[in-house]
Amino acid sequence: MAATKPQRTPQEVEDIIIRKIFLVSITEIEKTSATDSRIVYLELTAAEILSEGKELRLSRDSMERVLIDRLSGDFSSTTGEASETPFQYLIGCYHRAHEEGKKIANMKDKSLRSEMEAVVRQAKKLCVNYCRIHLANPELFPSRKSAGTDAKSPLLPLIFAEVGGGSVFGGGGGGVKSPPGFLEELFRDPDFDSLDLILKGLYEELRGSVMNVSALGNFQDSLRALLYLVRFPFGAKSLVNHEWWIPKGVYVNGRAIEMTSILGPFFHISALPDQAFFKGQPDVGQQCFSDASTRRPADLLSSFSTIKTVMNNLYDGLAEVMLILLKSTDTRERVLEYLAEVININASRAHIQVDPITCASSGTFVNLSAVMLRLCEPFLDANLTKRDKIDAKYVHYSNRLKISGLTALHASSEEVAEWLNSKNPAKTGATNQYNDDQKRLQQSQEASSSGSNNAGELSNENSAPAEKTKYSFICECFFMTARVLNLGLLKAFSDFKHLVQDISRCEDALSTLKAMQERAPTPQAELHINRLEKEMELYSQEKFCYEAQILRDNTLIQNALSFYRLMIVWLVGLVGGFKMPLPPTCPMEFATMPEHFVEDAMELLIFASRIPKALDGVVLDEFMNFIIMFMASPEFIKNPYLRAKMVEVLNCWMPRRSGSSATATLFEGHQLSLEYLVRNLLKLYVDIEFTGSHTQFYDKFNIRHNIAELLEYLWQVPSHRNAWRQIAKEEEKGVYLNFLNFLINDSIYLLDESLKKILELKEFEAEMSNTVEWEQRPVQERQERTRLFHSQENIIRIDMKLANEDVSMLAFTSEQITAPFLLPEMVERVASMLNYFLLQLVGPQRKSLSLKDPEKYEFRPKHLLKQIVHIYVHLARGDTNSIFPSVISRDGRSYNDQLFSAAADVLHRIGEDGRIIQEFIQLGAKAKVAASEAMDAEATLGEIPEEFLDPIQYTLMKDPVILPSSRTTVDRAVIQRHLLSDSTDPFNRSHLTVDMLIPNVELKARIEEFVRSQEMKKHGEGLSLQSNKDTIQTTNGEMLID
Repeated sequence: MAATKPQRTPQEVEDIIIRKIFLVSITEIEKTSATDSRIVYLELTAAEILSEGKELRLSRDSMERVLIDRLSGDFSSTTGEASETPFQYLIGCYHRAHEEGKKIANMKDKSLRSEMEAVVRQAKKLCVNYCRIHLANPELFPSRKSAGTDAKSPLLPLIFAEVGGGSVFGGGGGGVKSPPGFLEELFRDPDFDSLDLILKGLYEELRGSVMNVSALGNFQDSLRALLYLVRFPFGAKSLVNHEWWIPKGVYVNGRAIEMTSILGPFFHISALPDQAFFKGQPDVGQQCFSDASTRRPADLLSSFSTIKTVMNNLYDGLAEVMLILLKSTDTRERVLEYLAEVININASRAHIQVDPITCASSGTFVNLSAVMLRLCEPFLDANLTKRDKIDAKYVHYSNRLKISGLTALHASSEEVAEWLNSKNPAKTGATNQYNDDQKRLQQSQEASSSGSNNAGELSNENSAPAEKTKYSFICECFFMTARVLNLGLLKAFSDFKHLVQDISRCEDALSTLKAMQERAPTPQAELHINRLEKEMELYSQEKFCYEAQILRDNTLIQNALSFYRLMIVWLVGLVGGFKMPLPPTCPMEFATMPEHFVEDAMELLIFASRIPKALDGVVLDEFMNFIIMFMASPEFIKNPYLRAKMVEVLNCWMPRRSGSSATATLFEGHQLSLEYLVRNLLKLYVDIEFTGSHTQFYDKFNIRHNIAELLEYLWQVPSHRNAWRQIAKEEEKGVYLNFLNFLINDSIYLLDESLKKILELKEFEAEMSNTVEWEQRPVQERQERTRLFHSQENIIRIDMKLANEDVSMLAFTSEQITAPFLLPEMVERVASMLNYFLLQLVGPQRKSLSLKDPEKYEFRPKHLLKQIVHIYVHLARGDTNSIFPSVISRDGRSYNDQLFSAAADVLHRIGEDGRIIQEFIQLGAKAKVAASEAMDAEATLGEIPEEFLDPIQYTLMKDPVILPSSRTTVDRAVIQRHLLSDSTDPFNRSHLTVDMLIPNVELKARIEEFVRSQEMKKHGEGLSLQSNKDTIQTTNGEMLID
């Protein structure tokens, strides 16, 4: 019978396990009989154990001594191969300890198993502790393998392997994997100081690994590693306390923070264009969108999808990093400080021209926009239940964000300062001292930290010193997100719009050059064409990059819309909620809010409305309410261009333009819309006449174009048309009369300008058609003349389009609303306009206006004539007092009775309704009779005393009134017509309104007496006049007009 194997004692098992874990022996026999060449003989350790009188066996007590001796010695000669690095050895030890632990788990003897498990735990702990010591102090256990050749942390490959990626360091990982539990144990050390240095080194390497990496580069491993580290409490603490968390220094600016802070290079990862020196690699435009016109649509769609997916992975990762840091009270403050610093130091990104050297890139701020929107998601619920957490005082009293100096919705900086002082009178006297102290403090901070910090111009110098208020995270996040979106996503929209304009200009220039090159080829023109084609290629690539990262990311757009829904609901709350009419005075809480809060919301709505499906599922009712409430309220929103932008939003939402029936309900089934939309559009049409800008004269046409399109659509909606008629009745001498006045002004100006430009265009065409003479001109002159020709074409096209809109509106409104047109202060303007248009369209110069392709320039003379005639007829039908014919005939500039018969002939030829033609001819006949009667009346009056003549028009006054300031007497109808366009006394420019006019009763009586006496005198001479009448010669009817 075979002898039984002797049972090992616990001490012997412990010795074996320790030797296996640490690959050591303390006897020569063990070393020589070992099959693993990595086992080393620790001669000194053995000697020490013997000198202590102990048995030559390894135990828990000697474990640390063994590890130190193994790490300190040079055993390369005994192992016969290059030694592992200390880190690799320790990782190996931990791995072997893990494997021994699995074997121990199968031991049947519970007591022995428990003891051996304690041995393994101690071995693992020692391995982790000495890993920390080695990583923090590499010189303690110097590596003899490739010393100094690789400064990168050996931990990173393990972390990359742990989070599921490879190595971003070109194979540095060597396939090494972290033993199960090692990294967890390493980073959960209760001693922060032992870990801090290691973590800081890791963060610096991660930052470097994504420096200048684009959306197509390998950043995912580094992002996952960053996320892995910040999940450990010490990892998060170490990150926000890193000296590069918020870099400081005299020369720190927006770009410097982007490139040197730990998170900056992560946020810089993007598909968007950047300045060449800072552009990430691989170049997204080159790789995905070069020669896009020749690529298959499927390839482009694949590129779009890839970039969108990659960027959303980046957004999600960075948002999770920020969220983890914000959830901890230990790190939240530092995160908010970082965000505020990035926002404040990049404030100049809001400027039209952005310096790419001193400001962070668009990519960084678009990424930051996406991340901030993700952080806002918890308080963007459907009912916006957390909006009461947003404190308006943050704008003025926050010491973190510098936003109080931004342009406000209505209040000036002086008004803001006065209001803040009135709210805090005890500190009013200290305000100046406070401001001085603030400036000195700011200068000191700039000298020590941020140098050329552009945010200085936004300092809270208007605010009185306030107590240190603790604002909720929701409040801080709300205002930071608003600022980030303004400097990021909304700025990117603006950049994209300018890029599209550049492409359009480049295409026009290229088209012109190619046309010239075909007619007269020159080497110089060929060079210009090549240069422009290269520019076009780069522009095209940039455009596709914007499309890939922003325009095709509906989630990003809709998240932004959700945020701005909260913004406008919160702002409306400052004025008492969604109800009309608005309060009589604007609350200062609303008036002092930054203007860009509203402007950004409108810009986003305009942009989103032009992206297919971007508005799907978005609730627009609050936006509609906000626009209706404020677009005609200069007492609440001062900037007329911002209110005009609201009309642009509505213009995008018109059903025929949006392509969505969902937006129709906003106009046709929306209570505030039905009550106030037409009224406020008419009011804004009037208000926009005076914007205060040096370009106001030209700006108003574009703004009124949008209003006119909306009004034309609303006229077709019965409920709105009824509201319109009611407004015209109620406001006959108010806003509606002003609206008509400016509509007529614009119609006259636009048509007049268009017709003049047509004559100039025909001169250009005549020049260019004379080929021989044209080719003899210098190339530069021909280029300039060609450029002017195309410019004139564009101007005519735009002006004619606007003129057509205005005349069309006069035509369709005059059919049902005639009374305002026939008021004494308006009827002469209307008649003069119609006569002028008629003269241009059927008078002697009509043939000079013929064009080869009139449709190209929106010039439709037949349709225009029809509309003019319709207006004549509509007003004649509503003329119950029969004043219109006489007013038509009094127009000395354009009226001629033969124009009516000439127009009727044209109308017959183009197939106009016979009833309309007949009524028009009858009106012409009445005007002719009125002209004859007017001549008789003028003869009857004879020479009129000068004091009875209106000093502006030199016509006999019917209702003289005194102007209170200049004390000049004028005719009421004349001054009322003047006041429609200009609310000043024409003789001294002082303020004047209709209700300030003083009737001159005495003069009126004298005028009436004069007229009566002249008529009586005329009546007495009647028989004599009748006999003389037969001798009067009739006028020659061959001349169309004098």
